[in-house]
Amino acid sequence: MNNIRIVIVFTVIVFSYLNSFAQEQKVWTLEECVNYAIENNISVQQGENTLLINEQDVIARNGSRLPSLDFSGRQGLTLGNQEIFPGQFVDRTANSTNLGINVNQTIFNGFRLTNLYKQSQLTLERNQLELNRIRDNISLNVVNSYLNVLFNKENLEVARAQLEFTKKQLEQTKELVDAGSQPRVNVYDVEATLSSDEQNLTVAENNYNLAILSLSQLLQLPYEGFEVQIIEIDSPSAALMYSDINQILDYAFDNRYEIKVAEKDIESAELSTKISKSGFLPIVSFNYGFGTNVFYTNLRDDEASFVDQLNDNKSQSFGLSLRVPIFSQFQNKTAVAQAQIREDNAKLNLEQAKLDLESNIQRAFTDAQAALKAYEAAKKSVAAQKLAFENSQERYSLGDMNSFNLEQSRIQLINAQSRLINAKYDFVFKTKVLDFYLGKPITQ
Repeated sequence: MNNIRIVIVFTVIVFSYLNSFAQEQKVWTLEECVNYAIENNISVQQGENTLLINEQDVIARNGSRLPSLDFSGRQGLTLGNQEIFPGQFVDRTANSTNLGINVNQTIFNGFRLTNLYKQSQLTLERNQLELNRIRDNISLNVVNSYLNVLFNKENLEVARAQLEFTKKQLEQTKELVDAGSQPRVNVYDVEATLSSDEQNLTVAENNYNLAILSLSQLLQLPYEGFEVQIIEIDSPSAALMYSDINQILDYAFDNRYEIKVAEKDIESAELSTKISKSGFLPIVSFNYGFGTNVFYTNLRDDEASFVDQLNDNKSQSFGLSLRVPIFSQFQNKTAVAQAQIREDNAKLNLEQAKLDLESNIQRAFTDAQAALKAYEAAKKSVAAQKLAFENSQERYSLGDMNSFNLEQSRIQLINAQSRLINAKYDFVFKTKVLDFYLGKPITQ
C-alpha cells in the first residue's frame, strides 16, 4: 500500500509539473491574441466601466420621473419652568411626537425629465458603439503586430538558409582551391561573405525578438516564454484584392462604429436643445402630505393614550403648484442658443467622420492596389534573380566568373527575396484593412 501511495503522489507531481510547463510554453494563436487583447486592454476595461456608469444614469433618470416619497419623524422633550399664565410659572415636562409622510410628483416640466431619460439611453448606446470601435482598432493593431512577427520570422529563416548555403559554398570553394581550379583568394572572399551572413542572421534574430516583444507588450504579457503560432501564409493572389471600392464605402457608411457614434451624438444634441427649450415652459407639480402628532405633559392626567392621539390628530394636505417663467435673465435664451450651436457642430462632426472614413478607405484601397503590384513585381524579380544566380554558380564552378561577381549576384537574389517577403506581408495586411472596413473577420 505504501508503494502504491508513493506512485500516486509521484504521478500527481509529474502531471502538475508537466501542466505548469505546458502553460509556461503556451503558443498563442492569432485569434487568442486578439481575444486576450480585447478582454484585458485597459482602454476596453475603462470603456466597460463607463457603460456600467451609464446604466446607473439610465436608472436614475427613469426614477426621476416617478413620485418621490419621504417619511419624517420628530421626538421632542421640554424640561424646566415655563410661564403658563402671566406671572405664573410651573415646573413643566412635555413630550411631543410628530410623524409625517410626503409625496411629491412633477406633473409637467416641458418634458424635461422624459428627454433627460431618453438622452441617458442614447449616451449608453453611444458609448457601447465607441467601445466596439475601440475593440475593432485593437484587433487591427494586434493583427498588424502578429503579421510583423511572421514577416520577421520568414526573414530569419531566409537568413539562416543563406548562412547554410554560404557554409556549403565555402566547403566547395576549398575543394576547388585544393584541386587547383581556383585561387586561394576565393576562399577569403567566401569567408568574408560568411561573416556578413552571420551578422545578417544576428540582425534578423534581433528583429524577430523585437517583433515578439512588441506583440507581448501590446497584449500586456511577459516577454519571457512568449511564443506565437507560426502561420504559413501561402502566396497571395490578386483574388484577395477587391475590384470595386464602392461596396466597401457603402458598407462602411452604414455600419462603421465611428459613423454610428456621430449619429448618436446628433440625436443627443437634438435632445439637449429640447431640454433647453423646456426652460420656457411652465412647471406643474403635485404634493400630498399626511401627518399626526402626540403630546404629553406632566400638568395633565386626562390625556389620551399614545395610539389614540395618533388616530385623533391625523391630518392630510394636498397641494398643486404652478410656476411660469417670465424672465430668467437670458439664461434660458442663451442655453437654447448654445444647444443649437452644439447640434450644428454634431452634424458637422458626422460629415467630418464620413470624409475621414472615405479618405481612409480610399487610401487603404490605393495602398492595397500598389501592394499587389509590388508583390507581383517582386515575384518576377525573384524568379529572374534566381535564374541569374544559378547561372552565376555554374560559371563560377567552371572558373568563368570570380567570387566577387558571384557574391554580387547572390546579394541581388537576397535583396529580391527580402523585397518579396516584405511585399507579401504588406499586401496581406492591406487586404486585411479592407476586410476590416467591410466588416469581415480579420483573424482568419
